[in-house]
Amino acid sequence: MSQREWIRKAGLLLVLMPIGVVLLFLVRSAATPPPESFRFVIFGDRTGEARPGVFEQVWQEAALEDPAFVVTAGDTIEGMHDATAQAEWQEMERILEPYRRYPLYLTPGNHDIWSAVSERLFRQHAAHPPHYSFDQGPAHFTILNNSRADELSAAELTFLEKDLKAHAAQPVKFVFSHRPSWLISVALHNPDFALHQLARQYGVQYVIAGHVHQMLRFDLQGVTYLSMPSSGGKLRASEKYADGWFFGHALVAVQGTDIDFQIEELKPPYGQGRITKPTDWGVLGLVESRVGSRSRSR
Repeated sequence: MSQREWIRKAGLLLVLMPIGVVLLFLVRSAATPPPESFRFVIFGDRTGEARPGVFEQVWQEAALEDPAFVVTAGDTIEGMHDATAQAEWQEMERILEPYRRYPLYLTPGNHDIWSAVSERLFRQHAAHPPHYSFDQGPAHFTILNNSRADELSAAELTFLEKDLKAHAAQPVKFVFSHRPSWLISVALHNPDFALHQLARQYGVQYVIAGHVHQMLRFDLQGVTYLSMPSSGGKLRASEKYADGWFFGHALVAVQGTDIDFQIEELKPPYGQGRITKPTDWGVLGLVESRVGSRSRSR
């Protein structure tokens, strides 16, 4: 090969190399699809001395965010009386009518199930048993039933273990129950309870509950425990936002294994529309050093 031919071919190679790199990138991109993403909403308790009109506004604001589905933390009806439970569920059906396009996953609360009759009605209107699970993309959701006891029963823990084991391959995991049976142990930084051990063993990122109507966050050995704010149930104690007492919901975005939470207070007249992250909250309410840095209004 002459020197002139060698130079010509070397120059052609330099021209073609960037094209080859681009083609290789395109092939690899096609072979590796982007991680699946979706958004869902979490509601706190609707009842427990419900304030009229709040739950309806929670739905209105949540629907504007067009979530893939909604999960509740329990207490959908006021309940506690077999004779009036069916009428209360029918009233709930009326409220939900404009939002039927959003799949709704109910966690059973003590205001939902307190007797055999109320459990039958819950199964009928929720269209699923008191404990169950489902998948969405890379995420797995386990809903537990502690509606009739403060602690999780042995049967619920057995269900949880079998469920998490069967879905161990899912990289993102959420566990819901109505009562925060974990509250005292986690607040005392005590990891020696069955729920936490299972959560750690199977890579659960979030354990979420309602019942107390207060926004609180606890972290223990890589697991985040959240107590959800009210979505209609009575605000208690100081009723102050900084103490975690407000009406709202959470918007959660999942992209692959990345999870982004927004805690969204209702807009007027039931709130000021402030938006925070779980990390802005602690075991006693809003973390003081972050009051001005992260809380913002919509």
